[in-house]
Amino acid sequence: MNENEEKPPPPAAAPADGGRPRGRAGRTITLPRRPVATARPPRALPLRPEEISGPIDRLAGLAFDALGPSYLRDLAREIDEAISRAPLELNALGYDPWGFQRDVARRCYLIMALMYRWWFRVETRGLEHLPAGRVLLIGNHAGQVALDAAMIGAAGLLEANPPRLIRGMGEYWLPRLPWIGLLMVRSGSVVGTPKNCIDLLEHGEAVIAFPEGVRGMNKSWTERYQLQEFGLGFMRLALRTRTPIVPVATVGSEEQAPSLGSFAPLARLLGMPAFPLVLTPIPLPVRYHLEFGAPMWFEGDPDDEDRVIEEKVEEVKEKISEMLAAGLERRTGIFT
Repeated sequence: MNENEEKPPPPAAAPADGGRPRGRAGRTITLPRRPVATARPPRALPLRPEEISGPIDRLAGLAFDALGPSYLRDLAREIDEAISRAPLELNALGYDPWGFQRDVARRCYLIMALMYRWWFRVETRGLEHLPAGRVLLIGNHAGQVALDAAMIGAAGLLEANPPRLIRGMGEYWLPRLPWIGLLMVRSGSVVGTPKNCIDLLEHGEAVIAFPEGVRGMNKSWTERYQLQEFGLGFMRLALRTRTPIVPVATVGSEEQAPSLGSFAPLARLLGMPAFPLVLTPIPLPVRYHLEFGAPMWFEGDPDDEDRVIEEKVEEVKEKISEMLAAGLERRTGIFT
């Protein structure tokens, strides 16, 4: 080092008190301590429904297989076999691309089958008209709750050859109900959007829709078997996907829960499209009569004007009306 260069000052000795700063006259200044930040444990997320229902379902299944009556065990095996024979796109865990889950569905179908066989004693005609591959089933709607759709679905699984899983198009408000949305998709239905319907049809699925919508489901007793206005959407989807339409007439559903109409203020409060004033707390054990008609094929531009589409829709509506009239004439009573 050059003698003319300044030497760096020697390092300051560490104060004996640990380096705390000092004020005048060497008085030590005590600084307030900052609180030490502690990492909070991550907040536990609520269990997903399947994390609860899965173990419960397995436990219920073991109890059912061991203790259930023989006719229920036989019916459960019949449903298992039908699901295994149905044309489904299931992965290794039993799910399909739209959320259907085999184990959950077989429990739901067991309840539906009990209603189909022993409560409503459904008589089904014309299932041989159900074609293989994609098909759009169009029917009349009634009964305050969608038990007519459930019975049509049970008929497709239990009596069609080969068995068919008939996909329901649920109302938009259903997934907002606790657990209902999950149960709906796990058992094979989807929210009734055009995109969902097109996806299902392009994969060769059978889809059921009720063009009357809520207008039909919540009819009063005096309006039974009077078809309400049909929407046009189903026809545009059939034309877009080149899908045959099978008309379905349901006799019996319109007497299962006699209604005086809808209580609109309560429906608005609950966010429901209607709140029917029914005269019975549970559906009456009326006898269902289902009839599947021959496939109807339509051609044309799905984006045509409404008046053009309405002409095609009217053909389907008239066919269902004829089938209803024939079914009402054949039956001997509401419960027979």
